[in-house]
Amino acid sequence: MPDTPLSAAEAALENQRIGGLQVRVVALCTLVQTCDGYDLNAVAWAVPSLIRAWHQPPAMFTTAFLWSSIGILIGALCAGPIGDRFGRRPLLLGSLILFGVASLLSATAASLPMLTLWRFFTGLGIGGGFSGAAALTGDYAPHRLRATMIMASFTGAPLGGFLGGQIVALMLPHFGWQSIFILGGAFPLLLVPALALWLPESPRFLARKQSLSSRQTDLLRRLDIDHAARHAVDVAQGNPVRMLFSDGYALQTILLWIVYFCSLMNLFLFAYWMPTVLNLIGMSPSQAVFASSLRDLGAIFPVLYLGLMIDRVGPERALALHYAAGAVFIAMIALVALPYALLLVATFCAGMTITGSQTGANGTCGKLYPARMRTSGLGWALGIGRLGGIAAPALGGYLLTIGLAPTRIFLSACLFALVAAAATGLLAFRGSRMRVPTSPVVS
Repeated sequence: MPDTPLSAAEAALENQRIGGLQVRVVALCTLVQTCDGYDLNAVAWAVPSLIRAWHQPPAMFTTAFLWSSIGILIGALCAGPIGDRFGRRPLLLGSLILFGVASLLSATAASLPMLTLWRFFTGLGIGGGFSGAAALTGDYAPHRLRATMIMASFTGAPLGGFLGGQIVALMLPHFGWQSIFILGGAFPLLLVPALALWLPESPRFLARKQSLSSRQTDLLRRLDIDHAARHAVDVAQGNPVRMLFSDGYALQTILLWIVYFCSLMNLFLFAYWMPTVLNLIGMSPSQAVFASSLRDLGAIFPVLYLGLMIDRVGPERALALHYAAGAVFIAMIALVALPYALLLVATFCAGMTITGSQTGANGTCGKLYPARMRTSGLGWALGIGRLGGIAAPALGGYLLTIGLAPTRIFLSACLFALVAAAATGLLAFRGSRMRVPTSPVVS
């Protein structure tokens, strides 16, 4: 496919300088991802305690895991068209309110069906928050650093999982499982006013508005977009989802969907079942939560190197090798009876390579799709990937039910990591490219 030329306004956005505005957007979007990362793990942290409180076998909680993933799937699929047509900011605010309220209601659940219902609505909010925050970060990132900056914002998810796991491990013996969901609902609701005050809308959506406030005009001026050129920006004009298969993007879209399916299958298999598996092999609920949270700690570190590698040498090599390395650490956890200290190290490394690779995939997706379809590209990749997230709790529950040794249920994740590595390598054959000039051109 031939390169796609850019207008002067688009060239200015693709080459924008990193300053206080860009840092503020990344920081606020990282906080959104922190909420998402915490709430994503919340139900898994609660299950070891709920098994005793409700006298249910572990496999029964597959339903709660499953419907949480279905909610994330639907939220992510809906977020793409909403964010690309109506703006990233309202999508983010609505998503935060939804999963904050649903998380608080989860603390009131007195039965598994009620918990499942509220986790479904929590998932809807998480799905919208993930893709909306990543797309807005991408809009305030220059092309040369887009994968790095999107990955930086996505470190909020493992950070929320790690810090949340440490806090929950301390709270759980004293305040019970309800405290997990109360904390998970209170923080995003407190964050809503901060986002309403300080989070700007995407510059591309502001540029298309017929009338702007003085504050919005000043923001565009800071990005070197003047009044005459501001309408020549890259926003969705038709069906954003249909665009994913047009203009040479079809192969890229299909490969990214395969990567996301396999990657999120692994991520959710560990996120949902690891606390329970560690509890089954002899750890207390608080010890299991602590050990599992090291997976999220490990996932923070790839932002220091993987995003830069993707920006410089492409995902076809950097990300593919990262996925392949993850298969090794998964095999160690699944096949070797490790002492406690070594298990913690292996869990950390698995998080660095498996969850960290998913963060890299988010950066890759945000970098490879142009602005007009960025939220849809991310949202639908996350949505299709959530099919893996839906299959993961069912797979883990089935493998436990048939009597497989608890840690062996993770062995299947090795295959999915290798498939993700192969699909990422095949991105070298994608079609469309976007030419980014080093200085604006005349529109």
